[in-house]
Amino acid sequence: MSESERETPMEKPKVRGKLRQKAGMLYYGTQRKLLWIKQKKQFAKEYNETPLPYKYASHSTILLRKLKDVDMYLQENKIINLKIAVKKINGITIKPGEVFSYWYLIGKPSARKGYVDGMVLNNGGFEAATGGGLCQLSNLIFWMTIHTPLTVIERHRHGYDVFPDSNRTQPFGSGATCFYPHGDLMILNNTQDTYQIMVKVGKKNLEGEIRVSAEPEYKFEIKEENHRMVCEFWGGYTRHNEIYQLVYDMDDNFIEKNLIVKNSAVMMYSPFLSETATRIDESDDNNLI
Repeated sequence: MSESERETPMEKPKVRGKLRQKAGMLYYGTQRKLLWIKQKKQFAKEYNETPLPYKYASHSTILLRKLKDVDMYLQENKIINLKIAVKKINGITIKPGEVFSYWYLIGKPSARKGYVDGMVLNNGGFEAATGGGLCQLSNLIFWMTIHTPLTVIERHRHGYDVFPDSNRTQPFGSGATCFYPHGDLMILNNTQDTYQIMVKVGKKNLEGEIRVSAEPEYKFEIKEENHRMVCEFWGGYTRHNEIYQLVYDMDDNFIEKNLIVKNSAVMMYSPFLSETATRIDESDDNNLI
């Protein structure tokens, strides 16, 4: 048994009361806004409509999926929300030493700005909320980022694994959920080159690229290790894995292996479902919400 498998058992999640949740949102939200003010000069805020000359990474995820017990109108509303949000991200440049902050650029997704109800995950389930579905954009940006030399300095994942796998194309836990304002995706440009994020809502897919001012010197591969499902002492099942970034030079010579994230989540479905029972139209972490 590996060292990572000899972990302390995962405690059963505690459901916070509404008053406790509101107090926490107020406290951590205030701390986040103070951070934005204090480090304002470090955050990326300049845009360039012209793509930088070199593409470092690209990815796309399908917009409309059938998810178990989820009304399709929430998926359709998600597209409305994504079209508003990508305008705040597309073309943003991240200069050396700058930090990309997802929520600093997008701001609060409110009805006044045109956002509508979409699906959000909450305490192991899902509900409709204004701006729901924007995690598909943060997931896309995170996945592209870990295929570049950029450094992710803040990333979050849901504590619950709500939907079972079906034709998963990426490892479990390879996304980055965001909840305004304190659950952010922050990316540091610790290189000497300027990077640029290009995103758009296509006819069927959310599409993205990360471009760079100088010709890329490295290639990146993402690998999952130590994936396991555990029956906890309190009766539920949890899911765990580790995601690593493998770095190569342009001649495919291996350079190094970096741990990106360790994931742990409470499973909200049986780990022994049959393939037919788990069919939910090719769901994966980058398109669930």
